[in-house]
Amino acid sequence: MTRTVTLLDRLVGFDTVSARSNLEMVDFLSTFLHDLGFRLHRITAPCGTKAGLFAVLGPTGPGGALLSAHTDVVPTDGQVWQRPAFALSQQGNRLYGRGTTDMKGFIAAMLALAERASRIPLRRPLKLSLSYDEEIGCVGMQHMIGGLEAAIGLPDLAIIGEPTQMRVATAHKGKWAITARCHGQAGHSSLAPRFDNALHLASAFVQGLRQLQEDLARNGAQDAGFDIPYSTVHVGMMQGGTALNIVPDMAQLIMEFRHPVADDSAALWARLQALARRVSQGFGHGDIVLTVDNRYPGLAIDPAHPGVKKTLALADNGPPIKVAFGTEAGFFSQRGVPAVVCGPGNMEGQGHKPDEYIERGQLVACDQMLDRLLGDLT
Repeated sequence: MTRTVTLLDRLVGFDTVSARSNLEMVDFLSTFLHDLGFRLHRITAPCGTKAGLFAVLGPTGPGGALLSAHTDVVPTDGQVWQRPAFALSQQGNRLYGRGTTDMKGFIAAMLALAERASRIPLRRPLKLSLSYDEEIGCVGMQHMIGGLEAAIGLPDLAIIGEPTQMRVATAHKGKWAITARCHGQAGHSSLAPRFDNALHLASAFVQGLRQLQEDLARNGAQDAGFDIPYSTVHVGMMQGGTALNIVPDMAQLIMEFRHPVADDSAALWARLQALARRVSQGFGHGDIVLTVDNRYPGLAIDPAHPGVKKTLALADNGPPIKVAFGTEAGFFSQRGVPAVVCGPGNMEGQGHKPDEYIERGQLVACDQMLDRLLGDLT
């Protein structure tokens, strides 16, 4: 426990907000793990200012267990902090700092486990994945996942340590991030009825999205394990127009949909495209163009799967759950790796908030789970 907190103190000190480089932290992780005898595979992002790591200790080849975490954190801009964001501080049972819960607390526990594992022979390999740009849509893992098998071999089980209060999560929704560009006609506002207003077009599309959401709630695939059991459609931003006396010829919507694995995301995408065409036809010169900006897969693993049963025994914290937020677990699942989500901290109560913290008891529980995992590898 003391070692995990010491390592967390070091990790919180790296300002790895997604908009900035994570290379200083990756250099630290690389040196730390290399000195312990881990074999490293470093993957540099296309931008050159970020990197991820795959690492393995023990026998070569497939098998073993993989622990997965992301190095980036969300920004503090616009938040009022009473404590330093990038320096660990303590009060009672709480450890404060950006990323303590999401998810440097788990990384600290991973590193403490790596030290313990380096001192004993392993019968099965311990594998680590440390990614970048997870907070902006799992972008880093999209770049990294194709090299997993060649770098360290596919594991028998992947545990993604996002904050679940050490409960084992077996499912989360997938997400598509989309831009809708609504094209109209520019003109003088005194003659506004003669032109197709792009904002009116965008508004009609939003109304159609609301109707689509109502249909998904009534008739779409349902999974009662989620807080919202059906697929959701959400518009986060709407922009358009340049001046009051100009009919706008362009408006833009930034939107998303999230879906349980049981709901066909390609079919939902087709419904959005059909809606855009139908709304556009109601405007003589209007047009709506949809572009997929990013997407990541959902997760759904059978609670009866041996990997789930194994993690439940390791965590020793009740039956499995499903979480509302997305993770990188779906990428491992798509590669044929049984994946679950289980890590210290409370995403709803602490993640992404000012004065983010993690409770010491959560780190203790995580260390205990990883000790049991180490016993399974020896």
